[in-house]
Amino acid sequence: MTLTLPTNHVRDESVDNGSFDTTNPIAVRKYLRTYGRMPPAVETYKTQSLRCLEQLESKEKPIEKYIYLSNLKKTNTHLFYRLALDNMKEMMPLIYTPVVGEACLKWSEIYQSPEGLYISWQDKGNIAAVLKNWPADHVEITVVTDGSRILGLGDLGINGMGIPIGKLALYCACGGIRPDVTLPITLDLGTNNKQFREDPLYMGTRRERVTDEEEAEFLDELMEALVERWPGIVIQYEDFKNPFPSLERYQGKYTMFNDDIQGTGAVIVAGVINAVNSNGVPIEKQRAVLFGSGSAAVGVAKQIVQFFMTEGLTEDQARRCFWLVDTKGLVTDDRGDKLAEHKVYFSRDDNKGKQFKSLLETVEYVKPTMLLGLSTVGGAFTPDILTKMGVWNKHPIIFPLSNPSSNSECTFEEAMKYTKGRVLFASGSPFPTLEYDGKFHTPGQGNNVYVFPAIGMGAILSKATTITQSMIYASATSLATSLSFSEEEEGWLYPAVERIREVSVSVTLGVIRAAQEARVDREVRIRDMSDDELEGWIRARMYDPHHESRQIEKEIKAMVSGLSLASRSSSSVKLNGAGAGAVTPPVREERASTRDKSHVPSTWL
Repeated sequence: MTLTLPTNHVRDESVDNGSFDTTNPIAVRKYLRTYGRMPPAVETYKTQSLRCLEQLESKEKPIEKYIYLSNLKKTNTHLFYRLALDNMKEMMPLIYTPVVGEACLKWSEIYQSPEGLYISWQDKGNIAAVLKNWPADHVEITVVTDGSRILGLGDLGINGMGIPIGKLALYCACGGIRPDVTLPITLDLGTNNKQFREDPLYMGTRRERVTDEEEAEFLDELMEALVERWPGIVIQYEDFKNPFPSLERYQGKYTMFNDDIQGTGAVIVAGVINAVNSNGVPIEKQRAVLFGSGSAAVGVAKQIVQFFMTEGLTEDQARRCFWLVDTKGLVTDDRGDKLAEHKVYFSRDDNKGKQFKSLLETVEYVKPTMLLGLSTVGGAFTPDILTKMGVWNKHPIIFPLSNPSSNSECTFEEAMKYTKGRVLFASGSPFPTLEYDGKFHTPGQGNNVYVFPAIGMGAILSKATTITQSMIYASATSLATSLSFSEEEEGWLYPAVERIREVSVSVTLGVIRAAQEARVDREVRIRDMSDDELEGWIRARMYDPHHESRQIEKEIKAMVSGLSLASRSSSSVKLNGAGAGAVTPPVREERASTRDKSHVPSTWL
């Protein structure tokens, strides 16, 4: 008996679900009602990849590549993520920094279609209703920004939407979270950027930004509405001008964290751990100058303090290893100005009344072993400063961490040149491999992508009620120990980004264990698993774009098998094309109910 697959399977084309993937076999195309709507060839992924990479290469400008990849993600999500996973080193700068910075500056110019939710000030009192307009019934994680401090670019208003979209793409590609359970949110609370308010193409509200008090009330309503709509949702805050109030207000109440403070701190701590282990200077003799004393800088410094304390220092001893420099010079108690609250912890009282007005003056005074830049001032680490760092230290630790690359405090080439190749280097934006003294050197990149996808995944899988500081710190220590033998031999501070999925598994495991120790986990059945068992459990629940089309084939086979049993006859169906009959790995339990089977007779299932 020949079986005819159903032809009335209606798919929601407003959200891509792989329906038009050219690797889909003929039977799958008929099942999805896409047969005849695309060229007849059943392709391999290798062919798809070749075509996409050639199209990408034909784009001359980085922003054109960004737009191409953005459209690909919307029209063929699984293919986009296959390309990202298989070409991570080349794709990551195009998906996120540094190109996302240009995309945000031009967001209202390059806008083509919706990819997230825009919630405006005028929606106050009605946020829950706005959330109901998002088509997904199940959301596990959201990234929220108010656009008030995008990278080092300032207040961009709704143009900051590129940040949550890009972050969530990395959650999926690097951390293994499914794309269909993510939600980018941009809060339209006005902008103080007059240029945008007067730009005829600007797509946000043309008003000045609301007050801090008004925003706090708005965020209270948002948080309550999010957890009511999607209980257990993980909420990441990103690129708020002043992130401390919301973090302090919500971190013990919701499953939330701020990547600018906590993620940045964790990834830099991991690099510092490896750098300190390499430069041979005892912890108690480390002297760190941080140029930039905003939220990110203070978040980094506080987490390094935690590391120093685990190595035997008291909190006061660890805190006094740091000198913060802002636009007015060294942060001191007697400088004469009122310090922002977050700076007070690191303010110096041992300067004996002398004020150091510049980074150079401070560096000459401290003679640091470690120089960190989170200032967004490009070129701030001058040849003079870099040379001095090389004179004072056998292996100076120099981390220019500002994004995008144009704001980096120095380049890898400059750091190598002026320290005579002895620098322990990590940057925020990527720099190319450099040949120096007859040898190729690979710079470290303190990219938050090494930790934030795993923090989110760990919170989701452990069903954490909150994200504790111990979970954040566990992401740092897990990352620091994730180097391969060859990477350690080469003196790398961070693992190769091509191994990001492997690294994410290790970091996710560390985050889950920390959640269990803090007893904020609700997935109690995994508490007694060994590390090997838990690692396998994590892997089985990570999104794998290479297997998505095969899952549909599996569904068809199950239907055919059910029909065969119902008709008491032996029947089979041939699935033409690549991947037919492949066995898919286990998927998360939540996926079992997401496929629409309403058109299928119950006797088939």
